[in-house]
Formats: sequence, structure tokens, C-alpha cells
Amino acid sequence: MSPDRLRRFRSPRAAALAAPATAGTLPSNATDREPGAPEIPEVMRAVVFDAPGEATALRTTAVPTPAPVLSELLVRVVAAGVNPIDAKTRAGRGVSGAIEQFPSTLGYDFSGVVVHAPYETHPFPVGTEVFGMTPFPRSGGSYAQYAVVPTLSVARKPAALSHVEAAGVPLAALTAWGLVVETAHAHEGQRILIHGASGGVGHFAVQLAAYFGAHVSATCSTRNLSWLRELGASVVIDHTTTRFEDVVGDVDVVIDLVGNVHDDTGTRSLSVLRPGGLYIVAPTGSWPGYAHAASDAGVRATAYTVIPDGGTLATIGRLLDSGAVQVYVDRVFGLDDAAAAHAELEQGHTRGKIVLTVGEG
Repeated sequence: MSPDRLRRFRSPRAAALAAPATAGTLPSNATDREPGAPEIPEVMRAVVFDAPGEATALRTTAVPTPAPVLSELLVRVVAAGVNPIDAKTRAGRGVSGAIEQFPSTLGYDFSGVVVHAPYETHPFPVGTEVFGMTPFPRSGGSYAQYAVVPTLSVARKPAALSHVEAAGVPLAALTAWGLVVETAHAHEGQRILIHGASGGVGHFAVQLAAYFGAHVSATCSTRNLSWLRELGASVVIDHTTTRFEDVVGDVDVVIDLVGNVHDDTGTRSLSVLRPGGLYIVAPTGSWPGYAHAASDAGVRATAYTVIPDGGTLATIGRLLDSGAVQVYVDRVFGLDDAAAAHAELEQGHTRGKIVLTVGEG
């Protein structure tokens, strides 16, 4: 039979199974739902953008529901966190180079409910409330009603948190953990300076550094001074009125969540480190020349990129359940208002996190 005739005789079901995993049909080993398992629609609502641009480039539309393969989970998203990397990517920076095709759905953070698991005795069976990170931009993101996520990138949602609160945790808290615990090795008596301390990553970094016994200095705007003291900072510096180098010095570690994109924060930070101290920069592209400058100043330096590890996220979840660490959600937007959420984020005044509500909890 010719290829053309074969295509004409192929059933819609066969065509769907032969399509890529993002085509909206579960693979053949996932179509027999367990009794009581939820119905999974073929299409879903999602926020997409057709090309890099301003926040207004975001639009809500119907797209195929993604299909998990092998060890992946399919999660019904209840809430999605909004992060600076999302806005940078939408604008053509960030990780936009890894987007293989448009329209593309943004979003890493999510909190939701498992609607498909790889097998019956999976650690996160159908119905489990989970939070974690999607593999965006390699696949669809969390600004959607459903998301495919790797098993190793999720954890059970902390019982003490709502889905909205939990959606504000994964990327920011995992980044803060990597900066404070895995890279700075925070410990009793250590002196850590944190720039941009009132943002998503920053407010977690302050809490974690204080939890592990470090003496924390933090820079922020005027309205966040007392709040950061409540979170555990010993010294709080208003960057709008005071030069931080006039207040602190001889610190062991600088965690820079600003870089040289504002007031040469990175360059100035090198002068307050002790000889051999450690400078850590997190925002992508915020200071390309940090390594050479640090070497010339006689200090160590490294960048840091988040690792979406579910085991670490579970540990953070226990800290959240115990109350030792808290998440602060500044504003909540609906899925249809993702453009407004991005516009708010890009003003640079967010305290903690911005979250999108996507579905019912």
C-alpha cells in the first residue's frame, strides 16, 4: 500500500498515538484509567506567546493536553508561580534560545493534583497533591491547566500550605537552598550579605541563612526593612538611601540577586568580602564579567543555576510545614491575567512571589 493510501486509512486513534507526546493523547499504556481516575480532556486552556515580546504578547488559548511518557506524571495545575526567568524568556532573553517551537507555554512552578502516574504503586499516585517544577522550556510550562512533569522534580505539597502558597515555592526556594546551603554552606557565625533580599529567592535565602545560624545582612527597599528583620536578617540596609559598603565589610559570602544591572551592585560587592571570600551571582546575564573581576579582587566567585530536585524540595516542604520557613505571596492573578502579572513583576517591586490561579484546589 502506498504511503498516501496508508495515511488515508489510518484511524484517528492511530494517528494520535503516532504523534509526538505533546499532541494531547496519553500513550497506549496510559489510556486505561484506573477506577475513579479523573477524565483527562484532549485540549486545555493555557497561556502562550507566539514570539518574544512585551507582556502583552501573552494570550490564553486552547492547546492539546500534554501526554506523559515513561516515568513522567501528568498534573492538573491548580496554581502556577511567576518568576523573573519567565519574564526574561518571554522578552527573548533568559532561556528563550531553548524554545524549539512557537506558540510556547511559559512557567516552571506549579502546585496541583496528579491525574496520571506511570504505575499503580508509584510514590505519587493519582489524587496526590504535589508541587514542583516543569521541564520548561524543553516542554510545555505550568501556565496551563495540565502539565507533564518528571517524577524527580516534584514532592508532596506541604499540608500547611494552600496550592497558591505552594506554587510560589519551588524555583525560588530551591534556588535559595542551592545558594545558601549547597554553595555558601551556611553555618553558625558565618557572615552573609544578600542583595535583592525581599524578592522570591531573596526572602527564602534570608530565612535559610538565619535558620542555619549565619549572621545575615540584607539589602532591600524602604518598605521591606522591618519585614526582613522579622524573617531573620540581623542587618537590613535600605539601598535607596544607604551604600551597603558603608555599613558592612569583611563578610564571608555575598549572595547577589541583582548583579551589575543596577548601580554596579556586583562590582561594589567584591569590596566588602574578606580575602578569599565567596561571591555568588544568580540572575542569568546580570554580570558576565564577574569571574575576572573577582579574581582581580582576590576573592572566589561562582554563578548558580537552580536544580529542580524533588528530594530537596521535600526537605523544604518539611521546613514549611513546621513553620521554620515561610512563603510570602504578594499578589495573585487569574490565568487570563498572566500579562498583567508579568507587567507587575517587571516593575521590580514584588515582595516575595506572584502566583497565577489556574484551577480548583
